Amino acid sequence: MKAIVVGGGIGGLAAAVSLRRVGWEVQVLERAAAFGEIGAGVGVMPNAMRALEWMGLDDEIRRLGTPRVSGGVRADDGRWLVHLPDVGQEKVIAMHRADLHGVLLRALPPEVLFTGVEVTGADDLDADLVVAADGIHSRLRAELLPDAPGPVYAGATAWRGVAPGPYELPISQTLGPGGEAGILPLGDGRVCWYVAKVAPARADLDPVALFADWHDPLPELVRTTADVIRHDIYELPLLPTFVKGRVALLGDAAHAMTPYLGQGACMALEDAVTLALCNGDLARYDALRRPRTQSVWKGSKRAGRLGIEMRSPIALALRNFALRAVPPSLAIQGMTRFSAWEVPQVHSNGSNPVVN
Repeated sequence: MKAIVVGGGIGGLAAAVSLRRVGWEVQVLERAAAFGEIGAGVGVMPNAMRALEWMGLDDEIRRLGTPRVSGGVRADDGRWLVHLPDVGQEKVIAMHRADLHGVLLRALPPEVLFTGVEVTGADDLDADLVVAADGIHSRLRAELLPDAPGPVYAGATAWRGVAPGPYELPISQTLGPGGEAGILPLGDGRVCWYVAKVAPARADLDPVALFADWHDPLPELVRTTADVIRHDIYELPLLPTFVKGRVALLGDAAHAMTPYLGQGACMALEDAVTLALCNGDLARYDALRRPRTQSVWKGSKRAGRLGIEMRSPIALALRNFALRAVPPSLAIQGMTRFSAWEVPQVHSNGSNPVVN
């Protein structure tokens, strides 16, 4: 059986690695002239780590990443709203997106990787399975579901970067009026950070000025980063299906979501493993992945309403009071709700695996 994966980002490469593991012949077609990943930090959540373990890549991820167990949520003045000095087994591996992408890329032989390939439709692809991992603006999704809505602006703009450091900081999220920030330390003293602000799309904004009065070291991180990436945040409205014929949507092409739970890349890794285990049964893939990813999509929307979208002083005060009153054990349960995914179990049924 042959699969063609369209898109060489984290989701596409993960799909190729996973499909090869169950015996598929795979080709990866990337539109850019070279494989690479644009971005800053990524938190490899426990659910994503389980997917990477199934792929056989967990040792390399642990070697390159930084396990962090302390962290929490702060107000923009620096006060801890939720402080989690020890989150038990709920460990997050902090790493640069480029490092995660590199681990997946090195797991594939060069002869299956093709760059500079423009794919405009699935009909021209000679394969038993076509994996549309071509991102939020997926051309294949537009062909597959012509009546489905495209990406919509989610109401906020984000900036990301890697500050040189060295710093010794916990993982943290900061919530302020109409804004949010995050810190993800790397093992070499550098810090991946992001800041986001409710704003019109393409607004002319200066993140240094916007976050100058937030707690230390956020202003310094933004100010001292040479290469800052700006993204207006878009999301993909919920789709009625992730599959049609021999084509399966995966990652942001299927369920691009707001970043407020940090689960976007993690969902793509889950997709990849599940698709491989379904072994061509795309109806089963859709039945397993659409409810799961759309639940997380909705959870991220709720997190945004309770986080970055709040601007009323009264609402902010009530929200912060409620967060401070939450016992750490309950906060941990809230985290595990979205990261409790396990690799589906497979039982042999003739020539095709069946996923429970």
